[in-house]
Amino acid sequence: MSAARGGLYLEDFVVGTVYRHTLRRTVTEADNMLFSNMTLNPQPLHIDRHYCETETDWGQPLVNSLFTLGLLIGISVSDLTVGTTIANLGMSETRFPAPVFHGDTIHATTTVLSKRESKSRPDVGILELEHTAYNQHDVVVAVSKRTVMVRRKPQA
Repeated sequence: MSAARGGLYLEDFVVGTVYRHTLRRTVTEADNMLFSNMTLNPQPLHIDRHYCETETDWGQPLVNSLFTLGLLIGISVSDLTVGTTIANLGMSETRFPAPVFHGDTIHATTTVLSKRESKSRPDVGILELEHTAYNQHDVVVAVSKRTVMVRRKPQA
């Protein structure tokens, strides 16, 4: 049973399950420029094509890694936690093993690492999830472990 908005309750998650999310998103130059400017990040690796072509190993701008992380988490929401998340509690072991470039199409998986009932709130539980993002060539571009507080099924 899912929540009214479609998210899963704590009881619906099974440790070890891998969710392969159907949403995919092609990252554009506009995405990268807007995000970098909105977050006041003037790093030339993200916003200066000439600099990237002439002074970096990549020869082209890199997509801002925090945009990639946000996209990775966002891709999972409609499949897992829309309407059942109470709070993000933290992220750990976040890494970006390969770059994302303009034009890359990102897809993702989520693995349920652990779950438990809250010690202080009987109506919620705590999940530990590992989110992994891949580009169109199935190269891993981001991984993050995330701890999230979610609703439990309502008592009848």
